[in-house]
Amino acid sequence: MRLLGQTLLCRVIAEHSFHTGQSTSARCALTPRNNFLLSSMVSHPHCRNFSAKSTPVDLSSEPYIPPNGNTTDGAVVILHGLFGSKRNFASLCKAFVRDLNRPVYALDLRNHGSSPHTTPMNYESMAADVSHFITKNNLKEVSLLGHSMGGKVAMTLALSSSLPSLSNLIISDIAPVRSSLSPSFQRYLKVMSDIEDPATDVRTREAADKILQTVEKDLSIRQFLLTNLMLPSNPSDKTVKFKIPIATLKGAIAALGSFPFALDEGRQWHGRTLVVKGAKSDYITDDSIAIFNAFFPNAKVEVLDTGHWVHAEKPNEFKRIFVDFILETTSS
Repeated sequence: MRLLGQTLLCRVIAEHSFHTGQSTSARCALTPRNNFLLSSMVSHPHCRNFSAKSTPVDLSSEPYIPPNGNTTDGAVVILHGLFGSKRNFASLCKAFVRDLNRPVYALDLRNHGSSPHTTPMNYESMAADVSHFITKNNLKEVSLLGHSMGGKVAMTLALSSSLPSLSNLIISDIAPVRSSLSPSFQRYLKVMSDIEDPATDVRTREAADKILQTVEKDLSIRQFLLTNLMLPSNPSDKTVKFKIPIATLKGAIAALGSFPFALDEGRQWHGRTLVVKGAKSDYITDDSIAIFNAFFPNAKVEVLDTGHWVHAEKPNEFKRIFVDFILETTSS
């Protein structure tokens, strides 16, 4: 298996080097960096659990319908990241409908927003939920856009070959690799759990934000996390609550850092794929772009001068890249 993995590694690096003009001789060695690549390429049975299929849940959605009343043809389906919701793309959804004249659906993934709280919380289950939504609503020639966690859901669905109506795949600043989530996510969940604890006696957004400041100094990130906060419905309620199930997400940290497929399985999706990377983000590296090319042979990469929140930091540029990519489909 190790020899097979190194063979795959050299093949992928060679393909990447062909496009970049870099030498492959030293890069094929089993260095620590390449050992990390191998972990994304070679199957690890313990990382997968296809036998434990969960029943798809009905996801909450926000539809944006064009003036012509079309609700199915050429639909755009948008998947948010961890701690996010269907509201994250609201402004862009309106712009997509205006510029593309096709329906757009922003979804709440399981355990987020207004969608059901359930287990398991892994990419196979989330992909099954999205497939169920698309099939149930008879969506056709679908363009699937996913950011961060939502991007991994979208790639899982594409590689599962269970969605023949998928026409375009757009991935925002996440790679199809197995890794660990940043420790900051665990710190966020720990503090959010503390905020919910009645002993903490948090009743206002300001009080919750003050506690969050102990683990996150960036105001914009705290404001994003606090979009999940629910204030007490009446004065007798002692504490605030979060919309997301904290305990469930705590137990899913490892699964959310992983990815269901490995390169040695030979899975590929040959449809049109756009990868949008933030230049200041390290979620997509040169090495993971090579892995993208192996999983998605028709992938093209666009880079914007942003961090991880590409669509929020450069919304106009992101919209232009997305719309141009979709319109290429109709003009070709």
